[in-house]
Amino acid sequence: MKIVKLKEPYDKNAIIDSPIVLALGFFDGVHRGHQEVIKRAIEKGKSLGVKVAVMTFNRHPKIIFQNIDGEKFKYLTMLDEKLEHFKNLGVDIAYVVKFDENLAYLSPQDFIDKYVVGLHAVCVVAGQDYTYGKHDIANMDTIADFAKGRFEIITVDHLQRNDQKISSTQIRKDLDSGNVEAANLLLGYQYENHGTVEHGFKRGRKIGFPTLNVSIPKNERILGEGVYAVKVKVDKDNSWYEGMASIGHNETFGDDLEKTVEINLFNFDKSVYGEKSSVPFSPF
Repeated sequence: MKIVKLKEPYDKNAIIDSPIVLALGFFDGVHRGHQEVIKRAIEKGKSLGVKVAVMTFNRHPKIIFQNIDGEKFKYLTMLDEKLEHFKNLGVDIAYVVKFDENLAYLSPQDFIDKYVVGLHAVCVVAGQDYTYGKHDIANMDTIADFAKGRFEIITVDHLQRNDQKISSTQIRKDLDSGNVEAANLLLGYQYENHGTVEHGFKRGRKIGFPTLNVSIPKNERILGEGVYAVKVKVDKDNSWYEGMASIGHNETFGDDLEKTVEINLFNFDKSVYGEKSSVPFSPF
């Protein structure tokens, strides 16, 4: 998959000069609903004999439109992980656009002209709640007004599970409440955190349970406090190890600290400090 990074105004030479089917969305979590949008785009691309591209942003539009502190926004999937999902789903091109004021305040017509027609899209695929531009005045109900017949439009209906819309918002709520089983069902895969194994307080060792302390990127969402079953992948040897994770604020020890992820691995005695790791979560 080719990754193309753009910034408004972009250099036209950066655009791949071939027709595409373009899937639009922020795709935080790349959940089952997002997967359906991309699947429909791939099916259309095959029928037309053209490549499939996804356009997403480097950060969430809410940071601009709702004046949210970008340092505190918590993502279900960091950008690198999101791109890996796109690649695994079969996307040919990923356009990653810097979401800043220049992009945010483009008129709907300019957005379509530059970031749909300008990317050589012959068909656009998006979920029915996709919006673009300030105040959500431009959406899948109005996109045809701006398309002016220059590309086909496919709107993908919401997917539901147990009469509930599959959405990033609901998944965030499930994770925050510790309901990882419900979140995983909506995602279509096990939710993961990614980080670096670091030297922690080693308190677990003192009470007979050696732990790994995993430093999670500050913008990656961590589950609600609790104990979870995990399988930890350590990049050093590309192996998986079973264990349990405790997520909390170290209140037991009287600390006023950020939420931490401490993992006890079963039958594990290797030195992995400083190594990158992946931590998929399951109910304990």
